[in-house]
Amino acid sequence: MSAREAILKRLRQRTGGELTAPERDYSVLERPDWSREEKLDRFQQAMESVHGEVHQTTESQWVMRLAEVLYAKGARNLLASRLHPIGQALRQSDHPALPPLLDYSQPITAWQPELFNDVDAAITSTRGAIAETGSLILWPSTDEPRLMSLVPPLQVAVLYANELYTTFQEAMRAQNWSAGMPGNALLISGPSKTADIEQTLAYGVHGPRELVVLVIE
Repeated sequence: MSAREAILKRLRQRTGGELTAPERDYSVLERPDWSREEKLDRFQQAMESVHGEVHQTTESQWVMRLAEVLYAKGARNLLASRLHPIGQALRQSDHPALPPLLDYSQPITAWQPELFNDVDAAITSTRGAIAETGSLILWPSTDEPRLMSLVPPLQVAVLYANELYTTFQEAMRAQNWSAGMPGNALLISGPSKTADIEQTLAYGVHGPRELVVLVIE
């Protein structure tokens, strides 16, 4: 009998009590029961502390507010979904200040140069946000691929105020993440940033230089 076979034989013959998982203690993750206004205020403070922008608006006014932001920033076009209600609302809008709309209707290999060089801005939906850290939750899909939030220099994210959670744990529980998640789940806390060896913080080196969040009440 080889050494490997001997070890496996001893493991098979081993007896002992059933192993049980230790009791889970999430008390360290608990936070005060912040009101909706407190969560929005904390989210905005955290997002703006890292150069993100937060604009509060309403269901009837968000397209107009978006058009104003894009015009002020000189965006020549806007990449938007085709199937999501946000993209559909933009395509049905007749607001004169909206720039031409683009869509992600072909494989990345077919229009990679245009995406990386010619797209000024992209707008995405969110799965909510975390007030404690000022983080957006994105679940990319074939209609809103991950590159939409990683490549264009300006990213606009639409967040509904009633999907603002106090902590990451609360978001996972409320949305039942354990029942299934996408291949990519993104947590975005401000525009792209990096620091070199001298600890000099720079924005937009490997992703969007600007992040605008439209919070819909």
